[in-house]
Amino acid sequence: MTLTEMPTRDAVRQALRTVVDPELHQNIVDLGMVRSVEYPSAREVSVTVSLTTPGCPIRSHFQQAVDHTVGALPGVERVHVDFDVLSEREKDELKQRVGRTDGLPDGALAAVKNVICVGSGKGGVGKSTTTANLTAALFAEGKRAAALDADVWGYSIPRMLGVHGKPKVSANKRILPLVVHGGVKAMSIEFFLEGRDQAVVWRGPMLHKAIRQFLEDVEWGELDYLLIDLPPGTGDVSMTLAQLLPQSRFVIVTTPQPAAQQVAKRAAETARRFDLEIVGVIENMSGFVAPTGERYTIFGEGGGQTLSDELDVPLLGKIPLQEELRIAADNGTPLVLEDPDAPASQALFHAARGLIATTPQQLAVLQPPARPDIAPPSGVSLPMAP
Repeated sequence: MTLTEMPTRDAVRQALRTVVDPELHQNIVDLGMVRSVEYPSAREVSVTVSLTTPGCPIRSHFQQAVDHTVGALPGVERVHVDFDVLSEREKDELKQRVGRTDGLPDGALAAVKNVICVGSGKGGVGKSTTTANLTAALFAEGKRAAALDADVWGYSIPRMLGVHGKPKVSANKRILPLVVHGGVKAMSIEFFLEGRDQAVVWRGPMLHKAIRQFLEDVEWGELDYLLIDLPPGTGDVSMTLAQLLPQSRFVIVTTPQPAAQQVAKRAAETARRFDLEIVGVIENMSGFVAPTGERYTIFGEGGGQTLSDELDVPLLGKIPLQEELRIAADNGTPLVLEDPDAPASQALFHAARGLIATTPQQLAVLQPPARPDIAPPSGVSLPMAP
């Protein structure tokens, strides 16, 4: 292979237009962040990317994205990515280019490694209980974990994690999540309502905007896992997440019965239609063991395994029916923390470890769909992004 068969510098720069700065919402070529494209050898391309600060928290995102993008070009076998820092003059030019006068952003999702959406397609299968306990189990396994309650109509994560209050705002005007149980972070629409039981009547565009703001304007900090508790249904939220977080992954929760399994399958197919990866299935309410030792399959048998086989993904866990799981959720202390040895807790820990084994440690990437200009309903004091 000769040098003439390599992609030209213009071709490399054109390919790099697909690499988007997750905070500035533009590609790195238009932002002027691609300093140089060189050819150290006949099969190697060296790209230098200019960062806004030497300690840029999304440096590894650029490293991975540039390596993947340039490495996919015909004739390229090796990619070398270097970094330097923009000069003060270049930073000023960048601010003008993106229309900012208040300084460049420092990363709301920049240090979030895995975004896991927990969905079911239908209500009543224990999705929120699973999300709360799975988040707590990941934390107990030594992972930095947070739960985002994206169900603005049926928000229940605050109750199940036992966290209530009004979030503070950081010096850089980002919302700080509430923290409970020694380090589990949480965010929910409940934190912005006048009362915990207030109803929220929002249509799709407002839901889209709320989820976007929870992702963009909350100071999540360094996280290994951000779990998003999705509302019932299959369409709007999957579309929103596909636009905002194309690297997010889905865990599907179902009960063993065929009716729930079929709805969960539709939810999974919708996610896949938007190129969102399904990493596994969790079967909830898989059986009840009486004090006498007899096991009753109250909600049927085998739905989780059937679904995982049809989707060709792992069955991460089978959570038994256990009254203590419900009581602990109502009391605001996840059972995995209150009684780690309980059968339901062990199943949830098994699911958490399976999730850890199937998810790479890479950064989430926020994309920039248009923001509908819609005000929040009366009684909601969610600070809207500019």
